[in-house]
Amino acid sequence: MERDGLFAGNDPFEIARSWLAEAEKSELNDPNAVALSTVDADGLPNVRMVLLKEISEDGFIFYTNYNSAKGRELTANPKAAMVLHWKSLRRQVRIRGMVSREEGTRADEYYASRSLKSRLGAWASEQSQPLDSRGTLMAKVAKITAQKGPNPPRPPFWGGFKIAPVEIEFWADGAFRLHDRFVWRRARVGESWKIQRLNP
Repeated sequence: MERDGLFAGNDPFEIARSWLAEAEKSELNDPNAVALSTVDADGLPNVRMVLLKEISEDGFIFYTNYNSAKGRELTANPKAAMVLHWKSLRRQVRIRGMVSREEGTRADEYYASRSLKSRLGAWASEQSQPLDSRGTLMAKVAKITAQKGPNPPRPPFWGGFKIAPVEIEFWADGAFRLHDRFVWRRARVGESWKIQRLNP
């Protein structure tokens, strides 16, 4: 199957990294913003925006509080979907796959790269839990700051999730809504990809 231009290449992760690099030059805010979809215990879908922090050789990685709604949902049902959409480029990438935690050195390094206030905020926030006031949260941040000092370690309840895809779709806008779409699919993580062009 002939794939050239935007869609050329034999590694979907490399194509995704290339598209993201282009978006970083043209998108005004957060070119790495993704809509992440999970399901709750009743199978009801839940979607929210998160920041994609890395496209590795085998997955798409973001970080969060493991006790947040998304963290609990991904732990209970380790499957997810996400979409990157770049209005300036008129392109999107859709990903579906299996989820695992990204902990250890990689998570420690990313946590250490964040601003001190963001690192302290990760300790202070009981993400997705009820909060009676912003004042309560700020008081907790002050307490954590006094306890943890200027170099807090990564909280044990905070780290990464990696989506190892079984499906990646690349979409580019076309004239008269005749868009270009190529989907890469495999039955299981680690198997060979099959590539198909899809109707718009």
